[in-house]
Amino acid sequence: MNISRIETIWFEAIERREWERTSGSSRQALPNNLWVRIYAEDGSAGLGETYYLPRAVAAIVHDVLAPLLIGRDVLDIENHWNNMFSLVNFCGYAGAEMRAISALDVALWDLAGKIIGQPIYHLLGGRSRTRIAVYNTCVGYGKHQDYQAWTEGRAGELAADLLDQGIRAMKIWPFDRFGATLAGPAHPRGKFTIWGQETAAGVLAHSLDEDELKMGLGVLDDIRAAVGDKMSIAIEGHARWDLPTSIRIARALEPYKILWLEEIMPPDNVEAYVRLKSSTSVPICQSERVFTRFGFRPYIEQYAADMIMPDISWCGGLTEARKICSLADTYYLPITTHDTIGPVALWAAAHLMTHIPNAMIMETVRGYVDGWYDDVVSDRIEIRDGFLSLGGRPGLGIELRPDLIDRPGARVEESTAETLEKL
Repeated sequence: MNISRIETIWFEAIERREWERTSGSSRQALPNNLWVRIYAEDGSAGLGETYYLPRAVAAIVHDVLAPLLIGRDVLDIENHWNNMFSLVNFCGYAGAEMRAISALDVALWDLAGKIIGQPIYHLLGGRSRTRIAVYNTCVGYGKHQDYQAWTEGRAGELAADLLDQGIRAMKIWPFDRFGATLAGPAHPRGKFTIWGQETAAGVLAHSLDEDELKMGLGVLDDIRAAVGDKMSIAIEGHARWDLPTSIRIARALEPYKILWLEEIMPPDNVEAYVRLKSSTSVPICQSERVFTRFGFRPYIEQYAADMIMPDISWCGGLTEARKICSLADTYYLPITTHDTIGPVALWAAAHLMTHIPNAMIMETVRGYVDGWYDDVVSDRIEIRDGFLSLGGRPGLGIELRPDLIDRPGARVEESTAETLEKL
């Protein structure tokens, strides 16, 4: 069955004051995401998603990649991926191009599952497990103001609340506040807001004094005092620190027996991570900003990481992510998937983690799962007692809510054989 059309959906942001009046401290989520639907000749559709610069990604979908898909067989997914990657790699592949490929690839797998009548994990080769452990990234949204809890001195209370929900691992970023921001040279640590919230992005910092280090560790002290070792703690670095400071942070974290230290430096220099890993016993996790198996290869082969964390909606979709996972498995490394992206990306990652043999744990944000994800998709993914599980519905197992595209600010564009004639 051939592909007949491709549709993209994204949203303009609501005016900030209006958003704050209706939504309080929660950030605007929808304007950061792009959804893709690929339609077959019989009218069935596959759904994909990515995050960041949706207008740019939509342009790549329609202007660059749609001609490689429309009119061709849905089920030739490997060939579709190779064609798309080869075309964008002609001018350099990373960034919006890979996000577009990732969203389209997930949509193709979803559509294939619907045509064949099987969930994606069966198309990948079946299940290695029926449920996957999850951890909570402590972002605040809606009724779960988790970020405010741990940044305002209530990290122990938050950990206890998560344990009551059955979640036994959490992720925080206690050193970010001491790093350099994007606010410019006059305000090197000033707040900078973009995409509807204070951004975690910053320039590389080269100093962290002892008081600041102790203040960051104090968040972990609070958790350990409240719940002991019952809660596993992952530390996010957001690529904010240089190598000497990263080593200081890692060594200071060793007594806390953390789950991992994630992306404490930018991912561009693998050799720096080799030096970091050789300088500490803390497990090192790398991470969502690395795209494709070619990007992950040196981290795996040079022993620069202990855990591998691809993002399905950035690294190349399911087709490429399964290859990254297989490469990691060759070196006996576990997989944890990144997700602070959106509901479709979470479902796609769940199918992959249900299938692969080396799945360790999945990222979730309970404020998102219990919050804005319900505004986008028809069903909520099942998370019970700290574990995520899937049903057996064909494809991903979800659909966009029918009223999504009727909301204010929706921008819908499609490519068909007729529109391609104009290119």
